[in-house]
Amino acid sequence: MAKLGHEEAADHSIGNGGELHQAAGETHPPMSSQRGLIIADDENSLKANERGPVLIEDHLLIEKTQHFDHERIPERVVHARGYGAKGYFELTDSLEGISKAGVLTRVGEKTPAFVRFSTVAGNAGSSDLARDVRGFAVKMYTPEGNWDIVGNNIPVFFIQDSIKFTDLIHSVKQEPDRGFPQAQSAHDTFWDFVSLVPESTHMLMWIMSDRAIPRSFRMMEGFGVHTFRLINNAGKSTYVKFHWRPKLGMESVIWDEALKISGADPDFHRRDLWNAIDEGNFPEWELGVQLFDEEFAQSFDFDVLDATKLIPEETLPLRIIGKLVLDRNVDNYFAETEQVAFATTNVVPGIDFSNDPLLQGRNLSYIDTQLTRLGTPNYQQIPVNAPRCPVMNMQRDGHHQMLPQKGRVSYSPSSLEADAPRPDAVKGFSSFKAHEEGDKMRVRAASFADHFSQALQFFNSQTEPEQNHIVSAFIFELSKVETKAIRTRMLGQLANVDATIAQRVADGLGMTEPIKPAATTVTVRTDLKVSPALSIVQKMVPGLKTKLIGVLIADGTDAAEVLALETAAGKLGAKVKIVAPKIGGATTSDGKTLEADFQLAGGASVLFDAVFVALSEDGAKLLSTEAAAVGWVHDAFSHLKVIGATSGAQALLDAAGVVPDEGVLVGADADAYLSAAANGRIYDREPNVRTVY
Repeated sequence: MAKLGHEEAADHSIGNGGELHQAAGETHPPMSSQRGLIIADDENSLKANERGPVLIEDHLLIEKTQHFDHERIPERVVHARGYGAKGYFELTDSLEGISKAGVLTRVGEKTPAFVRFSTVAGNAGSSDLARDVRGFAVKMYTPEGNWDIVGNNIPVFFIQDSIKFTDLIHSVKQEPDRGFPQAQSAHDTFWDFVSLVPESTHMLMWIMSDRAIPRSFRMMEGFGVHTFRLINNAGKSTYVKFHWRPKLGMESVIWDEALKISGADPDFHRRDLWNAIDEGNFPEWELGVQLFDEEFAQSFDFDVLDATKLIPEETLPLRIIGKLVLDRNVDNYFAETEQVAFATTNVVPGIDFSNDPLLQGRNLSYIDTQLTRLGTPNYQQIPVNAPRCPVMNMQRDGHHQMLPQKGRVSYSPSSLEADAPRPDAVKGFSSFKAHEEGDKMRVRAASFADHFSQALQFFNSQTEPEQNHIVSAFIFELSKVETKAIRTRMLGQLANVDATIAQRVADGLGMTEPIKPAATTVTVRTDLKVSPALSIVQKMVPGLKTKLIGVLIADGTDAAEVLALETAAGKLGAKVKIVAPKIGGATTSDGKTLEADFQLAGGASVLFDAVFVALSEDGAKLLSTEAAAVGWVHDAFSHLKVIGATSGAQALLDAAGVVPDEGVLVGADADAYLSAAANGRIYDREPNVRTVY
């Protein structure tokens, strides 16, 4: 079969309702299962009805998912690069009457927890600062069993049906023939896939935004993504979406800064989390819930079972019900962080699933993955996974069985032992009695068809600098795509969101051909109200708590000025780190040695939230001829950071191209400098330091 060239790539696409716009023919042989069974529909899992639950008889979904789950041994296929910590969840507002789950009704109870943060696409050796979704998985060891909220730092996802998850991840992983690129989405196979899958458009807006390059695990939100159910003692159901809100507020980095952090410290996020906990600055999040009933679900503009959609907080405000605190680092990375096994099916009585077809597939996939990765059906007995409540059942033996199960009875029902475990219809888990009827079918619900309206709402909800970053990210990513047809197709998808956005990206790529919007059955809605809650900048919490300030020194630096800054910063919860040409430090103006935390080449300004240049005139002249020092200051300026400096440092500022603005404070006292730094980046500077399309 002839191989298509770049310009000849076939333009097949998945329609808005999930219908296939392709068929086997002369150049495309029919797709089949591993058993040779020809597949009629590879886009939709088998459901009880259009919006019904996924059926266990869907052997094609099971085969595809199981094969994918077993592709890598023993590293996780996705979320391989992760970092964990221990702590507790404390309920502050009871959901009594809404859920019978003890963890959601016993106010003041501290439930032990383990949290694992991760990137998705890269392997375990990749960089922390890749542009990527961040996993945000929380395991709570409740008295009723383990409850896992296996979420991300973005509330929506690329796909609507789990049968496409394998394809999504295959497209974003390194290309199989060449084994690269690693931990990057900027390559042909990823953009080929998403340009053919319009349902991914909303998620693309998020992943191209600054949400995909967070400053710290401690400064990002977490989401359960799906709609779940809460069940009360009477069996009544209430829909719920879970949100984690960081007490420090959200912050991100600049893209060029992310690239340089990857070189300066690829363990940046890991080190940040470890150090914060080790120093007693325990990260904390609030748990918020969006609660709604069937009437709201039916009246909402979009289908609540669609994982590519969200419910804006302005439409349905969060109810804060608890807090998550991480107060202990792991004792052993492999034993805990690497062996922890999460599953969406780890729920407790009072928490149940919805018919979200992506969630239904995840319920199968996670357990199946652990069986391969951890090599045993007894992986729940590994200490980090083991429940903190009694475990009693008839499951026996298996690889790595660690519990000495006594007695002759290993079946149920039985009558030979008086203390054999029995089901408990009152305390036990029971599924919501949802009424389902309809024809078995592989189809995408018509209510899932709008792929562009919330994408536009998200873009419109950003501040102007954040919008510029989204456009720049699309330009960067698509500029790495070699196949022009893919770039053209992606512009057509963006045109369905907004013609101006598509044109800005096209201008940045230098693509001058008229943009043809992709075929769609649903026109974008322009009447959705902006949601400030979707913006990082608008939700930023001013302050310097746990922030790092890099201070550049050299021989002749005034030690008293550095000490005054360090003292003032400490009162605000910030830490000063000294950077010098040599790790031994520098000789200050009083003849003493001021030791350094970083040598100049190893302490790049990208590692700090703000910088201060504490130099004498002679020191500044000397360092103005040192490329590392000039780059140190230039990067801080181009990354929009607040820069403080002594009056003697002007020569280095000039050599680095620093132009005075509200974020450049020369000769100011420590308090004035720290006050400016507490407000974060100087976004007004950005048009002067990089091209904004």
